[in-house]
Amino acid sequence: MNKKTILAIDCGTQSLRAILFSQKGEVLSRAQIAYEPYYSEHSGWAEQDPELYWNSLVSACQKLKQSTPELFGAVAGVGVTSQRASMVNVDKNGVPLRPVIVWIDKRSCKPVWGQKGVLKTGLNILGLKKKVDDIQTQGKCNWIMQNQPEIWEKTFKYLQISGFLSYRLTGNFSDSVASQIGHLPFDYKKQIWANKYQLSRKLFPVEMEKLPTLVKPGEILGRIRNEAAQQLGIKKGTSVISCGSDKGCETLGAGVVNSKMASLSFGTTATVQTISEKYIELMKYLPPYPAPVPGFYNPEVEIFRGYWMITWFKKEFAHKEVALAQKKGIPPEELLNQCLQRTAPGAMGLIVQPYWGAGLDYPDAKGAMIGFGDVHTKDHVYRAVIEGLGFALFEGLEKIQGKTGKKIQKAAVSGGASQSDEICRITADIFNLPVEKGQTHETSGLGAAILVAKGLGWFSSLDEAVDNMVHVKKTFEPRKEHVQIYRALYSRVYSKMYKALEPFYSHIRDITGYPKK
Repeated sequence: MNKKTILAIDCGTQSLRAILFSQKGEVLSRAQIAYEPYYSEHSGWAEQDPELYWNSLVSACQKLKQSTPELFGAVAGVGVTSQRASMVNVDKNGVPLRPVIVWIDKRSCKPVWGQKGVLKTGLNILGLKKKVDDIQTQGKCNWIMQNQPEIWEKTFKYLQISGFLSYRLTGNFSDSVASQIGHLPFDYKKQIWANKYQLSRKLFPVEMEKLPTLVKPGEILGRIRNEAAQQLGIKKGTSVISCGSDKGCETLGAGVVNSKMASLSFGTTATVQTISEKYIELMKYLPPYPAPVPGFYNPEVEIFRGYWMITWFKKEFAHKEVALAQKKGIPPEELLNQCLQRTAPGAMGLIVQPYWGAGLDYPDAKGAMIGFGDVHTKDHVYRAVIEGLGFALFEGLEKIQGKTGKKIQKAAVSGGASQSDEICRITADIFNLPVEKGQTHETSGLGAAILVAKGLGWFSSLDEAVDNMVHVKKTFEPRKEHVQIYRALYSRVYSKMYKALEPFYSHIRDITGYPKK
């Protein structure tokens, strides 16, 4: 048995984790550095110091080295997975020129293409003008070009956080194909940078020379350079393997290697994702993301403010439970599980539409709770939130199945909220599918470790790596009596809520000015 270890770096929105994995996919040791997800100088802005991510990586590695020196000294390869669509502008020495504009950021800019003459008329006739304009106004590269042209002029490379960390590790301006998710001139179908004639290059006109070299997942990005070796304590020359985005690696780490299985991510942003050999747009002009499996795609539906809603609930309604949990030395979520145990499926008729942050397919949506009565308690509200997230993810699954033509036969769960067995049971009932939970909730890190193992030649294929490194800890089977209740609530109520409430959402926005257009 290979006694070497793998170091997976998972740089998330709220923390960075450095995790040591064995060849069997076991978590041998981990260190987590928590930080504020962003700071905001203006309403709707979300920025972060890029050096925070690197310093957190250094601190996490130093902790691992101190706590488990033998395991850390046995690192044979390194992989980086990170949050998506959070970009870093650097100079030729890799020094950041401005704060990261984090994916949560809501600022907008002027559209740069399709604003004049025949092209504008044609887009209007086709009914595409607003959609094309909206996509461009969200492009943070466009905002920087328009508002900080001196920064853009000095920018040598425009990088994902994964690319920034990879540079610090190796000295190479390279990044994984499977990390290029966001407002970039990327050809999602061919999984290469777009040429000058393609639409994404016109919408996001980043110069080709300012983009990193793309490397297929599972191939060598570079090797640990001397400066990084000294800071981290990793042997100089250690291979750094190309991985992918956090959600993509999470899907791989959940064991999803074919289109008959779905990955449910119970994170800050909740997602339902699968893998496809075919290029499939779930919404017109919304491409599937590049998968960590080379040449494949990850069709995905996301709920922008997903299981972040648990944090919202704790802050607004669960002060007593949070204080009691601190006193007992347990996570507050353990006490919130009791809210679910004390209530029945359907939350006594209380239903939540969990759009605390509007999505791409529901741009005008707001959150909604309907069905209140004098029987309802805080327990019912919490259950309705969890059920609402389940309904929203199931709606996403239906969209995926409708486009792929493939029936999902089981789902795998990961992310922080998947640690709750109660939430997993509710999900199995809503989906009417077996729901598997792996031996570790560090699924993004495991996906990165799988790619590193393959890149090091420990396994002949990704399928073999997954078979050896992904292990199911528990399976939740749907309960028929609960399935019937949830299916009726979904088909007769939840699936009709947005269409019924959408006109009111628009009126609310017009009257109150929130959120800003």
